[in-house]
Amino acid sequence: MKALVYTGVEELEFRDVADPTPADDHHLIRIDSVGICGSDMHAYLGHDERRPAPLILGHEGAGKIVGGPRDGERVTINPLVSDPTSAASLSGRENLCPSRQIISMPPREGAFAQYVPMLGRNLVTVPDHVSFDQAALAEPMAVSWHSARLGMAALHEADPRKALVIGGGAIGLAAALALKAMGCEEVIVAEPNAARRSYLELHCDMETVAAAAEPAPLVVDAVGYAATRKLASALATPGGVIVHIGLGEDDGGLDIRRMTLQEITFIGTYTYTAQDFRDTCAAMFDGRLGALDWTETRPLSEGAAAFADIRAGRVPAPKIILKP
Repeated sequence: MKALVYTGVEELEFRDVADPTPADDHHLIRIDSVGICGSDMHAYLGHDERRPAPLILGHEGAGKIVGGPRDGERVTINPLVSDPTSAASLSGRENLCPSRQIISMPPREGAFAQYVPMLGRNLVTVPDHVSFDQAALAEPMAVSWHSARLGMAALHEADPRKALVIGGGAIGLAAALALKAMGCEEVIVAEPNAARRSYLELHCDMETVAAAAEPAPLVVDAVGYAATRKLASALATPGGVIVHIGLGEDDGGLDIRRMTLQEITFIGTYTYTAQDFRDTCAAMFDGRLGALDWTETRPLSEGAAAFADIRAGRVPAPKIILKP
């Protein structure tokens, strides 16, 4: 099969690789659409030691099952594989399973390829009225759904349902959409890229600012750099909540003294539970998360150029979908 292979820092090759052989409890999925995630970009830049080259990246995939009793079924992939017998999984927190795996990270190759194997329990059926490009958004949408759910639950009942989302990429936009779907009355997205702001306003009906300055009870950091954490800890109102999703860099930024004296809650969030993923898909399929038409598509064969364009800030759309 053909695959886009990460071979070194800022190096990707579109080449022939061996066809995957699914285990007995796995299905083989012919990938139709697969999104480029921020974590793929971290690996591409050499910032993720969990994803060493050579490796097939990509974990936001949708397509059709090939062979077996579910042959031809349209599915989107929950790429997070957990041990169903672990204490975390049994408590409904599969994302905290100590033996969790995710495709695009050894030992599981990713979905920047024509085919990928996956456990049946990790596949959600996609209705005919939902395109594969839309279905491929289930994974990033689930990341943000999980974060929004935890953030909204942590807000004090007396606080207004108002949120600031730092970062207008796919995760930030998805967080804003999830917050609105969960009843947040005012959501503002802070995004410094003018082309991206214009896209969010025109295509996604989002209120945006170039630089956030107004405090909010709920602040979502969808970037994860020291500068954005500094901004989040400065703008969260007393008794408010910071939800941290982004993994831009590891250290710095938080004003721990202010957070302590003002009783600001900090929540680190990682991926999603299996129920979050299913709930996200249900919300997507019934239209609660909008038209999901904020993507740009390119052939998988042009994936290297797509990564370079994202790196250079030349992509206004929040998400590029690659098509094998």
